[in-house]
Amino acid sequence: MAQNNESNNPWTKEDEREHPFSVIEWWCLISPIKTNEDNKDWWIKIAFSEWNKDKNEIGSIINFDLLDQKNKKHYIYYVRSDSFRLKSEENRFYVAFEDSFFEGQYPNYKIYINDKKNNIKLSTKFTAEALPRWIAQDITSGQLPMGLGYYRYGFIPKVKVSGKLIFNEKELNFAGRGYYEHAWGDMWFDNPLSGFSGLKKTVNIYLKLIRWWFRNNKISIPRSIKFSTENNPFGYDWAWSLLDNGWSLYYGNIMFWIMEGPSTGTLILTKDGKKYEEFANIQFRYINIKQSKTHDFFYPTELEINAKKGNKKLYLHFKMTDETREYFSRFSGGNYWIGFIINESPGVVNGYYYDGKEKIKLSGISKIEPQRQIAFEGHNSLKIDILKPPEGVGISFELDSHLIKKKMFAKIQLAPIPKIKLYMKRIDESIIKR
Repeated sequence: MAQNNESNNPWTKEDEREHPFSVIEWWCLISPIKTNEDNKDWWIKIAFSEWNKDKNEIGSIINFDLLDQKNKKHYIYYVRSDSFRLKSEENRFYVAFEDSFFEGQYPNYKIYINDKKNNIKLSTKFTAEALPRWIAQDITSGQLPMGLGYYRYGFIPKVKVSGKLIFNEKELNFAGRGYYEHAWGDMWFDNPLSGFSGLKKTVNIYLKLIRWWFRNNKISIPRSIKFSTENNPFGYDWAWSLLDNGWSLYYGNIMFWIMEGPSTGTLILTKDGKKYEEFANIQFRYINIKQSKTHDFFYPTELEINAKKGNKKLYLHFKMTDETREYFSRFSGGNYWIGFIINESPGVVNGYYYDGKEKIKLSGISKIEPQRQIAFEGHNSLKIDILKPPEGVGISFELDSHLIKKKMFAKIQLAPIPKIKLYMKRIDESIIKR
């Protein structure tokens, strides 16, 4: 099968266009932009998506978010249809919702948005400044598991963006650099353990990823580890960054209930847009978390990552800098899973990269998006701290449960001085959002 413009490009023409038999598919551009006439900073997010669960459950969405960073205001145009999919063309990438459209082929793309709610029009083109990359490209040929299904997730971490924005009846020219992604497959967000048709292939993908993770991580008993119910495997932490030195990076972590400790995701760094370094040995920690205004879950607003690959080290500190836009999609008829939520915000990133000889300071902009799949029990977390020699021998447990409405702490210490400590407190029900 012939590839696109560059010989090293892993995306084919067939990869880029619509896949009508997929359960879900989306195309998304995220970018900071600056308007020339008023020198203002904005962020845009444009997503076209569709689903095809069965003949009776099809639909599509256009999701446009224009963030005025100076005034801290989101202009959101979100339109959903539960009766038709996106308009598309068979032999090329072109999708449309009403009179808005998204089209192109690597390395050039175009988008037009007619936001009828806020009377905003946006016309943009963007050009790739990096080769496309599949997540798990060198491990599973770009296949990822989701529950009992599987999907493909590809991205271009650096694109040059330009266009026109009609806002408050003024025509503004803008430019920026951003991120583009395309994903599709058999992802059943509301029922991830359904869809047995590709089970054999899904199991094989899981096994390849597990072997890859164990090759890159040594199993040891940590001094501290934290779990939470909202950090279940059907949600993730996501971040994209464009660094001041021209590098760009992608971070994606499926937590397996872990809230602090080893990451089971990946961190992908490119310096020149051609070669990619993928880190698998990653430790993460939430520095700050925040409770949702509307639902019973917590999400990180500030996190740090320590990644290793051979003698290379990468430390990153991500921090949200704006009020999040909270996007919630409720599942129809769900008994256990209520729905999924994305809390997204621009941010900054700082850190360093050590190549075994030189330590390079890093800084730049970032977009941070924790997504959580919420269950009826709400927020529950458990932190385990282990006291090891020579400091002593012992273990402590700290439980914060909105399901039983209690906070509990227990500590058992055997050395140097034997101790037992127990503590319990009832949680104020007013902080639990149902």
